[in-house]
Amino acid sequence: MNNQNTAEMEQQAENFVNSFAGVREQIGQVIVGNRDIIDGVITCLLASGHVLLEGVPGLGKTMLVRTLARTVDLSFSRVQFTPDLMPADISGTTILQDSAGSSREFRFQPGPIFANIVLADEINRATPKTQSAMLEAMQEHSVTVAGNCHKLAEPFFVLATQNPIEMEGTYPLPEAQLDRFLFKLIIHSPSMEELMQIVVRTTGVLEEDIKPIIEAKTILSMRLLARQVPIAAHVLEYAVKLVRGTHPDGETATEAVRRFVRFGSSPRGAQAVVIAAKIRALLEGRYNVSYEDIQAVAKPALRHRIILNFEGEAEGILADTLIDGILSHNKAQSTLTLRV
Repeated sequence: MNNQNTAEMEQQAENFVNSFAGVREQIGQVIVGNRDIIDGVITCLLASGHVLLEGVPGLGKTMLVRTLARTVDLSFSRVQFTPDLMPADISGTTILQDSAGSSREFRFQPGPIFANIVLADEINRATPKTQSAMLEAMQEHSVTVAGNCHKLAEPFFVLATQNPIEMEGTYPLPEAQLDRFLFKLIIHSPSMEELMQIVVRTTGVLEEDIKPIIEAKTILSMRLLARQVPIAAHVLEYAVKLVRGTHPDGETATEAVRRFVRFGSSPRGAQAVVIAAKIRALLEGRYNVSYEDIQAVAKPALRHRIILNFEGEAEGILADTLIDGILSHNKAQSTLTLRV
C-alpha cells in the first residue's frame, strides 16, 4: 500500500471516529449515562444490524431511539406493538383507488416499516403472526405483499424494545427472530448520581439542541469502511472458538454449557462478533481486530443466541454468566498454548 492510500485510509478512519463521537455526544445531551448502551446502538447501525433493547419501563429505551433518529438525518417511524396489531399494519396493504378515466386500480399503501429507522416498541406484546412480519424486513430488507416484493430504503435499521418482567399479554420472541438482532442490550437502573441528573433534566427548562450529525450516504460509507478492517487468522479462530463454546457439543464448551445449554449460537453470532469487533478496533485507533475487541462484544452479540435447557431455566442461569465462563476457559487455553 502506497503512502497516498495509507493517508486516505487514515483520514477515513479519523472521520469514522469523529462521526461516531458526534452521534454519541448528541445522544448524551438527552440520555444520562448508559455509555455502553449508546455505543452498542450506534455500532449496530454501522454494522448493518438490528438491536434489541431490554429493560424495565421508564429507563429511557424509547427516548434513546427517538434521540438517535434526531441525530441522524434519516426517516423514522414508530410501531407500538399490541396484541391486536396485524401484519398488514406493519408492512402495508394493497387498496383499491380511483384513477384517471373513472377507472379503479389496486395500489400498494406502504406501512410504517418503510422507514430508515423503525422503532418496534414493546415488540413482545404482539402475537407471533405479527412478529413474523418483521422477519423478512430485518433479514432481506424487503417486504412481500400480495406476491409483490418491495425493497426498503437503505440504510434500514430496526430497534426493538421489550419489558423482561411483565409476562401477562406478552409473547416471547421466537428464536429465529431473536437471531436477526445483531445485539441484545440490557439497560439497568441508573445510579443515584445518574438519577439526580435525570430528574434535573426532565423537571427543569429543556435546553437540548439535537442536530443531525450524519446522513444516509455517510452511514453507508462508514459501513463499508468497517468491513474493510482486517482480522488475523488466529483472532478469527479465537472468535469462532467462542461461538463454538456456546454449543453443548462444542470442542471449547465449558462444563456449565454442557449442563445447562440446549442450543448454542448460530453462524450469525460469529458474524455479529467479528463485524462489531472491527468497529470497536476503529474506535480504539487500530486497523486490525484484537482479542480484546472480540471479548468486548461477545456478550451483546451472543447472549440472546444461547437457548437454555429445562435445568438451566430452573436454576436461573444467565447467558452472560455462561459467556464469562467461555471467555475465561478460552483465555486459559490460549495462555497454555503460548507457554507450550
